[in-house]
Amino acid sequence: MVQSEIDASPAPPETTRNQTEVYAVHGADPEVLAYAMAKYSRSSLSMKESLREISSQRAEHFLNTFYFQYGHRSIADLAHVAFAVERLSLLAAIILVDEQRWDGQERSTRYQNFRKSGWYLPDFSLSPASRGVFTEGIEALFAEYHVCAERMSEHLKARTARPPEMKEEAFNRIMKARAFDVARYLLPLASNTSLGQIVNARTLETQISRLLSDPHEEVRQLGERLREAAAGSAWNVQGEALTALQRSIAELDPALGITAETLLTREVKIAPTLVKYAAPNDYVIATRSELAAAAAALMNNAPIEPADMVVDLVEDQPLEIDLATTLLYGVSHYSYRQIARQVAALDEARRNEIIALGARHRGRHDELLRAFSAGQGLRFDILMDIGGFRDMHRHRRCVQILQPFTNAHGYEVPDGLADAGLLQQYNSAMEQAHAAFAKVAHAGLEEHARYVLPLGTRTRALFKMDFAEALYIAELRSAPAGHFSYRRVAWEMYQAVARRHPALAPYFRVADIHQPVDLLQR
Repeated sequence: MVQSEIDASPAPPETTRNQTEVYAVHGADPEVLAYAMAKYSRSSLSMKESLREISSQRAEHFLNTFYFQYGHRSIADLAHVAFAVERLSLLAAIILVDEQRWDGQERSTRYQNFRKSGWYLPDFSLSPASRGVFTEGIEALFAEYHVCAERMSEHLKARTARPPEMKEEAFNRIMKARAFDVARYLLPLASNTSLGQIVNARTLETQISRLLSDPHEEVRQLGERLREAAAGSAWNVQGEALTALQRSIAELDPALGITAETLLTREVKIAPTLVKYAAPNDYVIATRSELAAAAAALMNNAPIEPADMVVDLVEDQPLEIDLATTLLYGVSHYSYRQIARQVAALDEARRNEIIALGARHRGRHDELLRAFSAGQGLRFDILMDIGGFRDMHRHRRCVQILQPFTNAHGYEVPDGLADAGLLQQYNSAMEQAHAAFAKVAHAGLEEHARYVLPLGTRTRALFKMDFAEALYIAELRSAPAGHFSYRRVAWEMYQAVARRHPALAPYFRVADIHQPVDLLQR
């Protein structure tokens, strides 16, 4: 009896030989695909079944309900979109890519001649005299950039033997790239560049909001254009071919041509729902101003202490001191160490007031400022040229706190200038550019003045990371094929960890930057 009842019961589902199915998905609009993926948590339908039944209107309704009303922002992580951003300044590009979740590529100063790129001119309608100073400084830098690139290339070719098996064209290309490594120090932040990015819609929304909150007019306009591009019609790489195909179909069969038009030439908007509420962030704007005032009051116009090292691995601090110091670091030009001493001397109540400033204006859906990302074991305060920083900026598995660009830290002198007879001209060009910055800033236009600063200008940035990331950066960036600027930084990071934690030094596979470099190695 028992056996017959068991035999009569339904067979259990197959669990021992699951035939897992994996397939790529192509052709779905980003928001529709995000909706379909989100349905896994609310429906037993397969991806194919979900996509077949979803319309863009249903996706918009779903996102309006769950994304905006219930705060399910993780849905936007599922919608990835690609953008081309062309003819923006180097300064704007640095600000644009300052995201911890970001993938993209920018024009390389090593392989492209930026003299032909043009440059961004801020609005000087209220100060024509400042415009003259600014323009003269920019033009002088580009002129010297051209001379430096040409003469350095000839100098390197003269002192480097071309291997018999290497074609002259390849040899000249490598020497030109090495020359650009030096000449790029003279490129002003106003120089135009272009980049491509692929980001998820959540990152895009916060990116647009951050850009709209920036003090630079160009960057705010960039935020508006990014929002418009996400909400408007996307460019279809196959658009012309699909239009031609639709016309051919219509010529053969007008009725079928109408159907084909709906499918082949429809307008695609990549993220019209997910970014439509992106706006300037009042929390960021108000907090930035209040923290700057707090930093000025705390430091009381103290002189910036000269840096003894390129990389300073700062000591462990109590969490409260680290938070207050980091909050003030990003709105000042002082080193982490100099600010931390002042913060540590405060009583607990005053220190907590600084921390409270960082969260006072936080809205319901605002993420805390990046400065609150604390607790990492290794904190490197790095003073380096802006050009080298742009390379280090690509490392996303760490927390980076950038300071505003300034002439307060002087400038770097790249290797090889003296041997090529270019040192005096270089120093003159850099000092002229820094003097132009000072004049324009003194006229109350510091945001405009930053564009005239060359990439050789020193800037501070705080990098917080774990041991694995420190090892990764040191190994990757110390390689002989890399730029000599960040090779030095990577080496100093390794040296700093080795001094503090000698037992961990053997785990680093770094290249000694003091060894001769084969200029033909890429």
